[in-house]
Amino acid sequence: MITCGVLMALFVVYSLWWTNIIANQQASRDSSAVREAWETGGDDGDDTTQPPVFDPEDGIGFLHVPTMTGDDILVKEGVDLDTLNGGVAGYYDNPVESAMPWDDEGNFSLAAHRDGHGAKFHNIHRIEEGDPIVFETRNNWYVYRTYAILPETSKYNTEVLADVPEESGRTEPGNYITLTTCTPILTSQHRYIVWGELDRVEPVDEQRTPPRELRAGTE
Repeated sequence: MITCGVLMALFVVYSLWWTNIIANQQASRDSSAVREAWETGGDDGDDTTQPPVFDPEDGIGFLHVPTMTGDDILVKEGVDLDTLNGGVAGYYDNPVESAMPWDDEGNFSLAAHRDGHGAKFHNIHRIEEGDPIVFETRNNWYVYRTYAILPETSKYNTEVLADVPEESGRTEPGNYITLTTCTPILTSQHRYIVWGELDRVEPVDEQRTPPRELRAGTE
């Protein structure tokens, strides 16, 4: 029994601590590669056109949510475990295809782990209505405002990812963002949902000066 207890404790340490270290190291390398690609890829002012060596699986931009985390979170294509275990967030390509921030309308839907493997959405419960959610691309800052939160829903509820997420209270097409992760903490039984709506788009300047929402408290 003592041996089993020790093995279980070691497994918990591995799941909640060591996988975070490995995932964060990989995410840091991948993030640096994306930013380097941006710097060397020219400036065409169009987020839909990426540098020639760029692939969406490498990362399309960075998520910033000050009330959830101080880190910038690399966003890649897909929500499979191979992607999310790399310490990143992924945009849905299955069972619902996510819209992109630069689309005329739709729902930019993201997922990330809440525990282990970087745990990028661990503190999602800290987000409150009115809080900013900012997505950074090579050319633009997309500034969203949180307007609705669903603390618990079925893991099979794909309606929260709809182009018009009616469960959030919206009934008209617009530019939305949806963050999803597991809940309660340390389980994958249900899903926690946060919805935001696009407030504005700011072009990136030469200094990559972040929007005021990300500078608050640092100036």
